[in-house]
Amino acid sequence: MYKVFGRRERGQYYNREGAYLIAFSGNRTAVVRTPRGYFLLGGGIQGNESDEECIKRECLEECGYTCTPVLLVAGAETYCVHEKKGLFHPIQRYYYGTLNDKVQCPVEKDHEFLWVDYDEIRGKMYSEMQNWALEQCRNMELEGRLDLKAKK
Repeated sequence: MYKVFGRRERGQYYNREGAYLIAFSGNRTAVVRTPRGYFLLGGGIQGNESDEECIKRECLEECGYTCTPVLLVAGAETYCVHEKKGLFHPIQRYYYGTLNDKVQCPVEKDHEFLWVDYDEIRGKMYSEMQNWALEQCRNMELEGRLDLKAKK
């Protein structure tokens, strides 16, 4: 699944590739709350990082947990205007997976890790494309199309 949000305007965009983890525990979803709102665990790819390396690094930084990204479930991009970067083009890939063990304190001091009931967080992510990806993944899980044991 892939979706494009927004409309490309004329001008030079700042492209930012990122990778994110979608993890469920029963009806709860792993997210971080920042002063800007709710986000999936993950972030921008640094250097030659793979998606998996990015997600693992970001999970340690944001919540202190190790993780296992298992399956690429969706991708999305949006064209928007960022308050600091101007024309902004985030390109994100979303992986279904698990959070494992807490091994350190989070590094990101303004990120609060939460397990939130899916019905409570649905439609409330900061980014429209993360709302979409979370909904796609949850529907796949409920339909039995995601089996972590079979994919490992």
